[in-house]
Amino acid sequence: MDQMKIGRFIAERRKQCGYTQMQLAEKLHITDRAVSKWETGRSMPDSTIMPELCKLLGITLNDLFNGEVVIMEDYKKKSEELIIEMTRQKEAADKKLLSLEIVIGILAMLAPFCMIILASFVTMPDWLRICLIIVGFVPCIIGIMYALKIEQTAGYYECAECGHRYVPSFRSVLFAPHFGRTRRMTCPKCHQKSWQKKVINK
Repeated sequence: MDQMKIGRFIAERRKQCGYTQMQLAEKLHITDRAVSKWETGRSMPDSTIMPELCKLLGITLNDLFNGEVVIMEDYKKKSEELIIEMTRQKEAADKKLLSLEIVIGILAMLAPFCMIILASFVTMPDWLRICLIIVGFVPCIIGIMYALKIEQTAGYYECAECGHRYVPSFRSVLFAPHFGRTRRMTCPKCHQKSWQKKVINK
């Protein structure tokens, strides 16, 4: 989706309908600053108000996402192009998230390691040494849990038995035996347990 194009389209339709930014904002129960951000391409309307926005501007959701009024003859083609573009954007975002997961995982493991080194080589009371080690494990646990959440939601897991691709529950990912991003889980479709690989696209 081209946010700049969508923003220009919203501004154009707003003016055609005779609304100021303030008037449109009041009808949607938001601030005129939010409308300004849409029109300059800095943000997109929230999904909860998109239907009402389209109704006020006399357009369809498909028109909004394409940043232009879609003629019925081109509707199917434009819809397919939009789906492909949204899929491409999701895949790119998932790849970035999975790269971030690696960074978070490394930093999480470094925290207790650094504290253990510090506690081992610096002279201090035993109680302080124990506290340092405990403190080191707190960000480690938080970081690992956050990294697991990213792994769970970014992309999909592919069942080795039936090929079904799905997003598992966080609990399934947390307790599944694994090596790297391959985890032994039960497929929700065929109900078979297998080593399932992480994939980006569905």
